[in-house]
Amino acid sequence: MKKIKGKKTTKVQKIEKEFHRRHDDHGDLLTDPSHHRLPGPHPKGPSKQSLGSRIHEARQMRGLTLQDLSSRTGIILETLEKVEGNKTIPPLGELIKLGKALEMKMGYFISPGVEKPMTVVHSDKRPVVSRHGKKKSEQYGYFYESLAPEKADRFMEPFLITMVPSEVKELSTHDGQEFIFVLEGEMRAQVGDQVEILKPGDAVYYDSSHPHLVKCHGDKPTKILAVLYTGSK
Repeated sequence: MKKIKGKKTTKVQKIEKEFHRRHDDHGDLLTDPSHHRLPGPHPKGPSKQSLGSRIHEARQMRGLTLQDLSSRTGIILETLEKVEGNKTIPPLGELIKLGKALEMKMGYFISPGVEKPMTVVHSDKRPVVSRHGKKKSEQYGYFYESLAPEKADRFMEPFLITMVPSEVKELSTHDGQEFIFVLEGEMRAQVGDQVEILKPGDAVYYDSSHPHLVKCHGDKPTKILAVLYTGSK
């Protein structure tokens, strides 16, 4: 009996397969959070909402139109419509802008959190969130795992981020600062006109208010520890 030879699974494919496994096990943290409410009057209806529904509700509670939100964040109207329609997940930089525009911490979008002095996230309980490209055939630019989803009123947002090769070239700007430590692979870091290639053990700290872009360097995945401070009080 002949053995059927299949295609070899690349490391990138394995990582994407692992994402889907964990995504199915723990749910999508951004698009399926639970029991988190806005300050002030509590909206009616179930507490379990999608990311787009929460942004739409927050915008309406602030009395803002989509055009108002676009003007405040610099995010184009078409993108905001897709976000509120649950057709796309915004990257971390845009979530920070949305949080500031809607007068809430970025943590509102990441997780509800609880009021206690210490929280622990075990390695098999980190919710994973993926960012898709505009076309379904594109690879994930990155996916990230929150390392402090249960801590309420946190001032920092720590993530374990896995980046895969992509064609992303657009630089972003937002309030705050970022610290990144490279764990595996190589990372290309650009802040303004300065470009650095970082390897495992290297670290970078920069002001997010300057145009910046960090991405996978080369044809292999890169894993980093990233800590974001959004500047929110």
